[in-house]
Amino acid sequence: MDILLVLVPIALLLGVIAVAAFFWTLKSKQYDDLEGAAARILLDDEDYSDSEKS
Repeated sequence: MDILLVLVPIALLLGVIAVAAFFWTLKSKQYDDLEGAAARILLDDEDYSDSEKS
């Protein structure tokens, strides 16, 4: 039972860190362009296509 006195504060601290990291990602606009990466994968990279032709 004494281990709970150590594990509960550690779990709460990790939870607070996770929530703080989530809000930091929101503040730094990490989630603004959700469609960009999905569309970017479909575009041809000009450098790659030029080296492939040679």
